[in-house]
Amino acid sequence: MVPVQSPLALIARRWTPTPRTLRRAALSAVVMSVVIIVTGGAVRLTGSGLGCDTWPKCTDDSLFATPEQGLHGAIEFGNRMLTYVLSAAVGWAIIAARSTEPRRRGLTRLAWAQFWIVASNAVLGGITVWAGLNPWTVAGHFLAANALLTVAVITWHRAGEGDTAPRPRVPRPVRRLSWAIVVTSALLIALGTSVTGSGKHAGDSSDVPRMPWDWVDAAHIHAIAAWVVCALALAMWLVLRVVDAPDDTRARARDLLLVLLAQGVIGYVQYFTQVPEALVAAHMLGSALMWIAVLRLALSLRERPQPTAEIPAQGDVALSRA
Repeated sequence: MVPVQSPLALIARRWTPTPRTLRRAALSAVVMSVVIIVTGGAVRLTGSGLGCDTWPKCTDDSLFATPEQGLHGAIEFGNRMLTYVLSAAVGWAIIAARSTEPRRRGLTRLAWAQFWIVASNAVLGGITVWAGLNPWTVAGHFLAANALLTVAVITWHRAGEGDTAPRPRVPRPVRRLSWAIVVTSALLIALGTSVTGSGKHAGDSSDVPRMPWDWVDAAHIHAIAAWVVCALALAMWLVLRVVDAPDDTRARARDLLLVLLAQGVIGYVQYFTQVPEALVAAHMLGSALMWIAVLRLALSLRERPQPTAEIPAQGDVALSRA
């Protein structure tokens, strides 16, 4: 009796992605993760957080936004629709990872992890609407989106590596410094939600509750964390030159410094100009780009070489694996 195969297994029997296609599939999930972070911010900045006043429907009687809900309803519903585009990108990454030959179970698990984060964050988004944009659930929704970005970037990086045991490219103290950058950057992003949660961009109206502290104090603490990250990133850039690290790793440290510089300028300008919506959106984009730069730097400090006996990819062609 022939066992019943899953749709993914059937696709894998007939199609093998090239390494380039695999990387593109993984990158598409990274790009859409950034897009969903920025558009989610746009929903809040335009006061459209309750444009659809329930979930999973947009209203009690309609799955879609209605003319009566106006522009706010269209913006909120449009952001919900982008979740399907994100899901399609993650689905492509899952199919490409599963169809790779030889099979890479670890990479496939990373791709599937993205799917489960998307699904859970969609539910959390619904809870956020039900809770009337409670700032704590809004913060959790944002942090979950960054968790998705984290797994997507790791998947993208791993798609270009082999599955051998990782080996370091720099001394241990340098790797520990990279972990310090990762931890402080994660703290910086989390502290950013405290500024948002207590600030004036509540997402709908002045009736939306705020976190119980002054946003100016939260912004000062956020700025201190940002300066710590900048100091660590500068130290990393200098140390990598001293230990003669590989060129690509030094480039990653340089990229991180440039992103931090731009992000710092945007942050201070928005603070002294009473946080205009356009600059807040740019700051959210910068936050995502900073986190990508942090992760890529940390991941570049070790390598997983492709095994020498690996079967060469046969391209995006029909295969017969009977």
